[in-house]
Amino acid sequence: MLSKIHNGVPFKYLIASFQHQPRPTFPRTSPLPLRSRPIRTFSVQSILRLPDSKAQTGSRHKFTYDAAASFSAKHKDFNAATHVFHFNPYNRIQTQKRPKSKRPASGQDAFFISRVGESNAVAFGIADGVGGWEDSGVDPADFSHSFCDYMASAAYEHKPDAGDPTLTARSLMQRGFDDVCRDGSIHAGGSTASIAIASEDGMLEVANLGDSGFVHLRLNAVHSYSEPQTHAFNTPYQLSIVPASMLARAAVFGGAQLCDYPRDADVTQHTLKHGDILIFASDGVWDNLFNQDVLRLASRRMVSLGAWKTSDGGILVADDLKPFTQSLAEDSAQRSSTLQSVIATDIAAAAKTASKDRRSDGPFAKEVQKYYPEEDWHGGKVDDICVIVVIVSEEGKQQAIKSKL
Repeated sequence: MLSKIHNGVPFKYLIASFQHQPRPTFPRTSPLPLRSRPIRTFSVQSILRLPDSKAQTGSRHKFTYDAAASFSAKHKDFNAATHVFHFNPYNRIQTQKRPKSKRPASGQDAFFISRVGESNAVAFGIADGVGGWEDSGVDPADFSHSFCDYMASAAYEHKPDAGDPTLTARSLMQRGFDDVCRDGSIHAGGSTASIAIASEDGMLEVANLGDSGFVHLRLNAVHSYSEPQTHAFNTPYQLSIVPASMLARAAVFGGAQLCDYPRDADVTQHTLKHGDILIFASDGVWDNLFNQDVLRLASRRMVSLGAWKTSDGGILVADDLKPFTQSLAEDSAQRSSTLQSVIATDIAAAAKTASKDRRSDGPFAKEVQKYYPEEDWHGGKVDDICVIVVIVSEEGKQQAIKSKL
């Protein structure tokens, strides 16, 4: 029997291959059901709108996306002023893998946001490095951050006119994984992945593998959300590079290394509307906040700033979201903030606080109590935290409404 577990105490690991499995989990004495979650429920001064597409998409209005990310490494203090990244579509994506010194301070969690070629489409995603690889002397951040760098580069350089196939969320995940596998500096490691492409005609495609995931908010409600993929409790699907030496030992002594592939990802399509909010995050958020917690945080900001307006008929979206997504000046401390960055930092800060709370039980605590009541786990789960927030705007929305008056 394992020793008692609580906040800040390292997890034990399942026996796999040569006494190692690249993901922390609890002891397993009988088959476990797949993990089910209660309903979950780098910085510039301003956000620029995406450039007009050179080709018409056939839809009446084009969609644009304003994005920001916030993050916090495990056991590090969170600073909302510096632990934030504002997406600028005009910034050139570095086409080579960044050195460690240039990575955001997000620990083993990684993210990317990139234009897709010269279009209005945007690709973005979260990758959570599998911490269990540390037991084998592997830095899990090398896999996750490189994986995101390669996907950002592939999206940015995508040229459909040059004969490239249509870029999908799963194919982008595959390209990133292939590039990591070819990277001679990465000999082992793994990560979960939640990858999305939002097209200029208002369609969202998501490929989700593991327990990172997303929620889609619309008019003060959770419109849709992802379900985590797990092999067993706290053992998510994961992309992996497993050294030949590990495979050889597994063949001799038994056991198996977890190694899933982009083809195993759940792929979903979603139709977007003006004023929708997309929130993608690692399990550092979803293990500590329910969907309804995230909705309340986003709704409070949207309503207080006027991007969502209350009326007798419910919630209405402001015709023009540009004043909110390009800059905010609530006070001197938030002059360089944007709607999306404020929501992202609110969520990251709330998840950070909940992760260190030893009294209020979050989603992870409730699942431990369900499957392992003898462990007496209470409070949050300390982990790396990473969140991307995307605000959806429909170009021409304001003009279309005025024409009806």
